[in-house]
Amino acid sequence: MDRMKFATICRSPSRARLACELLQCPKMRRSLRTLLRAAPLGVALLTAALASQRHAVADPATADTAERNERCATRLATAMVGESATPEALASLQPQDSFDTLVKDPRFVDRFSRFINSQFNRTPGLTPAEDAPYYMSKYVLMNNKPWSEMFLGKYAVVPTDANDPNSEANVIDAPNGLGYFRSRAWEIRYGGNEGAGVRLVTAYRIMQNMVGVQLVASTNEPNADVSVVGRKASQCATCHFTPWYALDSVASVLGTRVGKGADTKFDPPAGGPQTILGGVSVSNMDGLVAALANDESFNVNACRLTFRYLYGRDEMSCDGPAFDACVENFKKDKQITTALATVAKDARYCE
Repeated sequence: MDRMKFATICRSPSRARLACELLQCPKMRRSLRTLLRAAPLGVALLTAALASQRHAVADPATADTAERNERCATRLATAMVGESATPEALASLQPQDSFDTLVKDPRFVDRFSRFINSQFNRTPGLTPAEDAPYYMSKYVLMNNKPWSEMFLGKYAVVPTDANDPNSEANVIDAPNGLGYFRSRAWEIRYGGNEGAGVRLVTAYRIMQNMVGVQLVASTNEPNADVSVVGRKASQCATCHFTPWYALDSVASVLGTRVGKGADTKFDPPAGGPQTILGGVSVSNMDGLVAALANDESFNVNACRLTFRYLYGRDEMSCDGPAFDACVENFKKDKQITTALATVAKDARYCE
């Protein structure tokens, strides 16, 4: 997927300052003309008064800078840890430098991981282990792992008490792990309900988490054919078979689901390789996840998540320079903290 290069939009002067200039400057000019007519011999006094006024302009400017720095420090601290900035950050001449401290704060680790869980799951899990993205995100951040380890690492998210699915979850090493995608609670949660066991929901959730694919399931009419034959109809094939993210093509390399609930099993794929992402051949879940992690859309999605976390919204065209810088820097080490630092330290973040 090609990444859009955004155009830079010039910013207009502050509305408040512009209003101040429109209100104050005409008044000043009228007063000056009145003084010149009424007291032509007071030139020396007038000059001294004007010089004094010009000198006083520096104080409001200094106050504006201090106010901006306090506002910047507050915005950054609120976004990163959900609390007010420290007195040191509020008084700093470079408030964005506080990012380096905030990103190591346990409050940030927990807050960002909760944010990621909200982005990767539509609703909270019924058990802690079902919220696997939350635990994996905390593990990656606390251990300074590349963001790609969220999906590629040899780990699994499991309950701390194997006999109690409601017990707190944690991340363990797993030789056959694939980030949290092979964590059993997560696999069952997104196993899907397709009649033949095709893991369409799993396929969608993997792509949504990794590259930001957003699809809305259509509402089926009564007695509609939802089998593979029905999904090949023109109105369904555009999502299931023809695009680069074709759901059925992706799901076919994930194997099938057998059974439900605690009795669920997952059989390996029986078909051959599938072509996705506009020309990439994959034949199993490992290959699928590796291909997604190597795609440019993975880098773009990481920065889109960064903007949502720091700005509370998706990027816009005027964010182009910062967004492009975020993508380029993230690609170098795949660290989500690098993406966050690029955006948080950009001068535009505090404008």
